[in-house]
Amino acid sequence: MAFKETILLRTRIAFLAVFIFAVAIVVKLVHLQFFQGARWEKEAGVARLVYKTVKATRGNICADDGSLLATSLPFYRVALDPCVVDEITFQEQVGSLSQLLANFYKDKSAETYQQLIQNARQAKRRYLVINKKWIDYQAKKEMSQWPIFCQGRWRGGVLFEKVEKRFQPFKNLATRTIGVVNANEYGAGLEYSFNQDLRGLDGSALYQKTVGGNWKMIDGGAADRPVHGYDLETTIDINLQDVAHNSLLRALQASEAAYGCTVVMEVKTGEIKAMVNLSRTDDAQYKECYNYAVGNQGTAEPGSTFKLASMLALLEETSVALTHTIDTGDGRFQFYDRILKDVKRGGFGELTVQEVFEHSSNIGMARLIDEAFGKNPQKFVDYVHQLGLSKPLGIQMVGVGVPLVKNPKSPEWSGVTLQWMSIGYELKITPLHTLTLYNAVANNGKMIQPVIVKKIKQANRTIKEFQGAVLNKKICADATLQKLKTMLEGVVERGAARRFRHGFYQIAGKSGTANKVVNGKYTHDTYASFVGYFPAGSPRYSCIVVIDSPQGHAWHFGASVATVVKDIADKIAAKDLAAQDFITAKNSTTPPGTFPLIRAGYRDELLQLCDTLGIACRNRELAAAWVRSTVDEDHIVWKANGAPKAGQVPHVLGMTLKDALFLLENCGFKVIVQGHQGGRVKTQSLPPDTRLPSGEHVTLQMG
Repeated sequence: MAFKETILLRTRIAFLAVFIFAVAIVVKLVHLQFFQGARWEKEAGVARLVYKTVKATRGNICADDGSLLATSLPFYRVALDPCVVDEITFQEQVGSLSQLLANFYKDKSAETYQQLIQNARQAKRRYLVINKKWIDYQAKKEMSQWPIFCQGRWRGGVLFEKVEKRFQPFKNLATRTIGVVNANEYGAGLEYSFNQDLRGLDGSALYQKTVGGNWKMIDGGAADRPVHGYDLETTIDINLQDVAHNSLLRALQASEAAYGCTVVMEVKTGEIKAMVNLSRTDDAQYKECYNYAVGNQGTAEPGSTFKLASMLALLEETSVALTHTIDTGDGRFQFYDRILKDVKRGGFGELTVQEVFEHSSNIGMARLIDEAFGKNPQKFVDYVHQLGLSKPLGIQMVGVGVPLVKNPKSPEWSGVTLQWMSIGYELKITPLHTLTLYNAVANNGKMIQPVIVKKIKQANRTIKEFQGAVLNKKICADATLQKLKTMLEGVVERGAARRFRHGFYQIAGKSGTANKVVNGKYTHDTYASFVGYFPAGSPRYSCIVVIDSPQGHAWHFGASVATVVKDIADKIAAKDLAAQDFITAKNSTTPPGTFPLIRAGYRDELLQLCDTLGIACRNRELAAAWVRSTVDEDHIVWKANGAPKAGQVPHVLGMTLKDALFLLENCGFKVIVQGHQGGRVKTQSLPPDTRLPSGEHVTLQMG
């Protein structure tokens, strides 16, 4: 009996022990779950390993000469494993390192930085972010020489964590055209339009999450190396971009306009050499915020620049001569229930067809189109379609504007739509559409699709090359084309833009003014523009300028906007003049020793030099004081260089510095001299015959 009781007692004790042990386990689990769960979750997080994306280096965007328009620059965040460095070095150098950190970041004292590093070392933390601010490559190089850091990653524990950020070296130039892509890969401009080519292929690497929630790459943990993106070679000429930007900016500041844009295109190729878009900000500054030249917000009623399309349709459809006359009356003419007005008070009276265009008579243009197409307006609209003005141009950018051209069968068409459309109302197109039409006229009737990206490249290897497609082999007959050119030249020589005609680099073009619609009604705010090409006789460039909602009466008309085109043409003329002068000298076939390099200067001195050297001269009786020379077989032929006038830039190419200084300073200009002063003037920064206020600087390059 005693034995059984003993067994029973032992069994109960064993059961009780098991029960107590089980309860203890449950209590421990509850404690771990509810009281220490956060701690162990944190500890587990420290040891967690995951593969994370390693971003590829984004490709560069370059100008046509290889200048960088956008590139990716490395920036770094500084971290430290304070346990790596040996004890002696740590104790000797941590104070100096902390002082340098305090001086550099200027956000904590040296003592605070030293305490931060020492605490991390004592706690055996293997990863400490020194500062969350990003530093550039030069700062990284400087820090790499500091105490402890100078021993590198393996002996000093320093870690420079790299990230790449997009950088535009020319800052405000073409920033909207270059564009941007955000973290979600949405954006604008070339960055967004060619994102798949620029972005490359991301790689991956093994990362460990550390205390504090930071991630660090595990050494040797790279799984897939990233593949760098391709580069874009654009058609942008950075010098022309700069000229166009500054010319437009001055006009916008003077007119206090809402926004403006300008595009410069190469006639033969359709390559866009400059594209500027400037919007007025709340602080009255101008910045590139939207691409009005090609985007939907820039789609607007063009005004009188559209009269080129109307005149083309008229000349193609009828046999009307440019000398045919039409009465425009006193400047007011009624079409159905609406009155059409001309800008000239009292009207133009009787005008020829050519004068209607050159003086931009709304009444004359509307009456001519009404007579030719009034019974069949669809024919006129068909010409608009044939010119490609009713659909997107297909330029290499996302988000281009879609034109609006009414259909005679649609409910929106009214009895006066045809007449108002003929003068650039009741339809909407982008500035680039207008420029493409004018460029086609300059290009002998061949309409080229605008191009802004020439090549996709990988280093020196071309991946893909682009050329402007031919949109229309011949927009009109040769006879029509010649008449259009005559009228476009006449606008600047005799017509609405005659005060901006150019004595050296002839411009052909057309101004346009359209009143803007607000809440369904036309207002006094205007959309002023000028579009043309130059030099008119042998066109190289076409250009459009738009200024939206200018303030002040002088800027309300498109003819005033011609100043921007003229300014751009002036700068190009100076560049071409210098290039031509250099080519003439370089390609001279005159045998060495036959003639000295007599180019230009004071007539009496040059004649004396020729007599001394026994060189025959023609036109010795020329009365001009200042002359230029050409070679005709064994003679020098003198030509008048033009009498210098105050405020007018003289022609000084080929002159000695002494003669050039005399002429320029006597005309009121300040001279900056570059190059060998014993040579002759190789280039001048301002073209001859340009009228500018006294005190302007002229840069002379001697050679």
